Amino acid sequence: MDATAATVAERVAALRDERIDHRFKGLPPDAHGLTVGELTDQRRTLADGGFTTPLLVLSSEALDHNLASLERWTAEHGLAFAPHGKTSMAPQLFARQLDHGAWGITVALPHQLRVARAFGIPRVFLANELVDPAALRSLAADQDADPGFECVAYVDSVRGVALMDAALTAAGARRPVDVVVELGAGDGARTGVRTEAEAAAVASAAAASPRLRLVGVAGYEGEVPDADPDRVRAWLHRLTALAATLDTAGAFAEADRIIVSAGGSAWFDTVTEVFAGLGGLSRPVLPLLRSGAYVTHDDQHYARITPFTRVPGHLEPAFRLWAQVVSRPTPTQAFLNAGKRDAPYDLGLPTPLTVRTPTGLRPAPAGLRATRISDQHLWLDVPPADPLDVGDLVSLGVSHPCTTFDKWPLIPVSTSDGTITDYVRTFF
Repeated sequence: MDATAATVAERVAALRDERIDHRFKGLPPDAHGLTVGELTDQRRTLADGGFTTPLLVLSSEALDHNLASLERWTAEHGLAFAPHGKTSMAPQLFARQLDHGAWGITVALPHQLRVARAFGIPRVFLANELVDPAALRSLAADQDADPGFECVAYVDSVRGVALMDAALTAAGARRPVDVVVELGAGDGARTGVRTEAEAAAVASAAAASPRLRLVGVAGYEGEVPDADPDRVRAWLHRLTALAATLDTAGAFAEADRIIVSAGGSAWFDTVTEVFAGLGGLSRPVLPLLRSGAYVTHDDQHYARITPFTRVPGHLEPAFRLWAQVVSRPTPTQAFLNAGKRDAPYDLGLPTPLTVRTPTGLRPAPAGLRATRISDQHLWLDVPPADPLDVGDLVSLGVSHPCTTFDKWPLIPVSTSDGTITDYVRTFF
């Protein structure tokens, strides 16, 4: 283990010293005052460990599988990988992603960058524009203090370049900040230049700044309007062509390699296909994939859109949300004690998977479905003949990892037999 990896491991291990208290929902009340490490070492089980509901649990086996799957994919296709850390905001998972060959971690906001750096992450790709003076002062100080730290940020306007240059100059930054020109995905997309002429102007401004170093191009194909394989492929070809055009113009004269980056969790197969044609540039190319949701996958949204519905491979849903039936006001209606504070709902309601009764575990009947969610309750339609009763537990599959992690500051990790082997801390 090199010094950087040892630093990350040491800081992640220190999370075991945090005390269990009222901040962490779902954990056993009698664990109050224990350290996370002490609770972990007790190897409690979901069935009789004293956990309360609602309770979000991560599958150890699914995490292992998913981490290995994207490690294998990127290695086999010659891609560097900077998984998007905003998905989990969990340094323990960042460390595992680095252990599985990740080049670095992607973030979107200054706070997320600070979390990554607090745990010693050596390379951070900031997939957003950064024009806040206080955040730029912090980044400059961090770069100057740690020669081994690498950070890359988006730029998409001449004005943004000027603001970065002014803030870094005022901060007395000794090292330039690496930037990539962001190419927008079309009308109606988020950030990013819309035309190649705008890209050239931004690149020229960045290349002229002594406080910045232009090192490549990037964007997000998931924002392509009415995305389908042909539209995504066409936009990716624009991105790679932009890299070649800027390179020919000498825009990357100060770079030691040219970054070309894209890739969410829906189209990484198409990104891989187009990036395979990269070459012929004046410097080595770093083709950088940034998928994030893969780490836990899900039961609905990403299950439908993952490239592994088109190419060999698969991911496994790692989340299970356990909630209890607290009311059966009518024969066809039940309420669980999990709501918007506990479950994602932006890309679909949770899906009942199993029911645990005093006599054991059974599959959820086909007609058991969520119809509505409120702050602290999930509304279920119940088949008239189903014996679902007050006190029963229901396990739920969820959709969208990014809005699942952020509701849970400490998440148990369970093996298939229900033994809790770890607790994942998040920092949102």
